[in-house]
Amino acid sequence: MNAEEKKRDLYLRQKELLDTLLEHGAISRAQYDKSLGDLTVKMGMEPNGEPKV
Repeated sequence: MNAEEKKRDLYLRQKELLDTLLEHGAISRAQYDKSLGDLTVKMGMEPNGEPKV
């Protein structure tokens, strides 16, 4: 697995964790949106998990 694949995998696992927290009511929709947005920008990804070009 190369560095880009590892980065994508980490992003998707972190997004999945946020999805689970939202689903179980552990975080609000606003918290989810903020955290996902921050994660997406920080990792340089698109919301679908593809690298930003």
